[in-house]
Amino acid sequence: MKFQGVLFFPVTPFAADGSVDEERLAQHIETGVAAGAGGVFVACGTGEFHALTPEEIERATRVAVATTAGRVPVLAAAGGPSPVAREQAARVERAGADGILLLPPYLVSAPQQGLVRYVREVTEAISLPVVFYQRGTARLTPDTAAEIAALPGVVGLKDGIGDIERMHRVVRAVRAVPGTEDFQFFNGLPTAEMTAPAYRGIGVGLYSSAVFAFAPEIALAFHRALAEGDDTLVTTLLDEFYGPLVELRDEVPGYAVALIKAGVTLRGLDVGGVRAPLVDPTPEHVARLAKLIDHGLGVVGA
Repeated sequence: MKFQGVLFFPVTPFAADGSVDEERLAQHIETGVAAGAGGVFVACGTGEFHALTPEEIERATRVAVATTAGRVPVLAAAGGPSPVAREQAARVERAGADGILLLPPYLVSAPQQGLVRYVREVTEAISLPVVFYQRGTARLTPDTAAEIAALPGVVGLKDGIGDIERMHRVVRAVRAVPGTEDFQFFNGLPTAEMTAPAYRGIGVGLYSSAVFAFAPEIALAFHRALAEGDDTLVTTLLDEFYGPLVELRDEVPGYAVALIKAGVTLRGLDVGGVRAPLVDPTPEHVARLAKLIDHGLGVVGA
């Protein structure tokens, strides 16, 4: 399972009664795949994994698998307490996904060998490939990352911490393990484009793009510019679109998800609001987001 291009993390649409809107989820995913997504990561961070039941994760995965119809890989999330993560992973496997994005244990700070045990217990319960997401309570040392990378079934590591020096050592430690030539690393920071040039410098070219969910034209143009060395366009988008977007995102906790949903709605597909404990953007913030989107589209000529 190899990824290329921009990785798509769809939002999870909610109907007026608060339930998962499967029809609109299918529309959202189809739009992203048709635009050129390199992979679909459903019911993950942008998809409000934290607020979904295991049954809803399974249903969302089934929608993604049916909609993509084998055109791109589909991964879905599992995480939290070990028994819950195993149940979620089993449901995702049953739903036909190509892999799992394994999030950290909930709240608990664990020793390094505990993190290895956590990953092992989930991978042993399923036959799907696993990408482990280090963030929050899961901060791997280079030695632990190498040990996890060597576990059967683990095919990738996504970084949500942002310590470039530490991540560089992780990449080097994993690459020193025989048989990890195809192991993949992902930049999983919010608004990952802001750090994509730095991660690219340490050999981490893949990243998750939340912007792709509502403005694939901008996300794809940035990805192309970065790959082709178009520093002028990269700098312009960072200065005039991504930077201001991050400033807006940082004004309210949870806007890394809520603004994305608002953006999808602004572009024509009403995906509803966010579930607690997140809050929806204020009208003022939605208006600022709309102006940013219009400006970003203008920059890339869309």
